[in-house]
Amino acid sequence: MNNLDLFELERPATPAVAGPRPYVIELPPRLPLLNANKNMHVQDRRRVIARLREAARDAVQECPALLDAMDAARPGPAFQRAHILGVLHPKTKGRRDPANWYPSFKAAVDGLVDAGLFEDDDHMRVLGPDMRLGSQRARDQIVLVVRGLDPGEDPLGYGAVGR
Repeated sequence: MNNLDLFELERPATPAVAGPRPYVIELPPRLPLLNANKNMHVQDRRRVIARLREAARDAVQECPALLDAMDAARPGPAFQRAHILGVLHPKTKGRRDPANWYPSFKAAVDGLVDAGLFEDDDHMRVLGPDMRLGSQRARDQIVLVVRGLDPGEDPLGYGAVGR
């Protein structure tokens, strides 16, 4: 694996073919987010999940590089395997546990499947999302960084990743 800095989020999405460089998918900053520590009525939760999925799907449709990668991969998905880094950008300073926002990241990854980036988000195709805390922004926002993996590639180097 090269010395790719997955935390450098200010670069634009990569060129046409889904390869080892990351694609940065920013969801809109005004979206409501789900936190595992906060209870929500089931209907409200469903509405937030639907909005997150739709926003992720739309973000893919608005990225020319991802659309080119999807066209190049047709009739299959853009990625056979990928690693997803999920970054939570909070609106305020303070300590956070990014894993508490897992329901938001999961809904967004489902939106990537809806968009056609992956056939499914099971363990054979998607590694992650690995959740991290990003820099402070004006509004809470989640960002997904998707990097294609070669067959058998273990991007974390632990030898424990299912293939």
